[in-house]
Amino acid sequence: MKLPAPIRSEWLLADRDRCAHGFFTRNGGVSSGIYSSLNVGFGTGDDPSSIAANRRRVAAALGAGDVLLATPHQTHSDRAIYAKEGWEPDARPQADGVVTDRPGVILGVLTADCGPVLFADSRAGIIGAAHAGWRGATGGILEATVAAMEKLGAKRDGIRAVLGPTIRQESYEIGPELERPLLELDGNNTRFLRPSTREGHAMFDLPAYILARLAAIGVEARETGQCTYANSAEFFSYRRMTHDRGADYGRQISAIMLKG
Repeated sequence: MKLPAPIRSEWLLADRDRCAHGFFTRNGGVSSGIYSSLNVGFGTGDDPSSIAANRRRVAAALGAGDVLLATPHQTHSDRAIYAKEGWEPDARPQADGVVTDRPGVILGVLTADCGPVLFADSRAGIIGAAHAGWRGATGGILEATVAAMEKLGAKRDGIRAVLGPTIRQESYEIGPELERPLLELDGNNTRFLRPSTREGHAMFDLPAYILARLAAIGVEARETGQCTYANSAEFFSYRRMTHDRGADYGRQISAIMLKG
């Protein structure tokens, strides 16, 4: 079996002796059709056996055995939780951030345009993952995940964070229903907006906003730089599916694991 080849960050690879990670693309799995091929989302209409097989491939690519992944039921919340083990599909707790200090537990978040952020304090032996779309990022999921790591003993100045593939400004048009609360939250958020060709709309720089939120709490971060919307061969995208009037869409995973 040829394992999937995820995107990896040199920023986190500096700690390769302590943790394994990967921002997985849509390639390297067994699903077919609109879910081709590494769809890991139980909330899709894909064959559950294919999803399970894809998740096993993710675990194998990180150097783990046949273990359940600790991927929560994401609701665009500010809730970050501790994972001592992976969860069965019907037992996933609702959260958008997960942390652990246990080797062998694979933390993961699923995305299809939202921002996946992986965290590691290798010295303390604590890792985290957060699902940060517009709602989660503005609502505090990044801060909540860092706080959950600190509760386990992580040090803020020792945490490294990486934002993986997400929708980028040139593809992310928002209307006044999102622009208004963004500016009410902080008037300086105009720096993350630029005019759209449509009146009353703006192009939102979600990656820059996520990195700025992390910088504001003293967490040094990097990004991998890919746009999920613009690259259909590599990534699933909710917004692209909507524009194409598709029936459904897959989810890619970003995952991290402490080594034993």
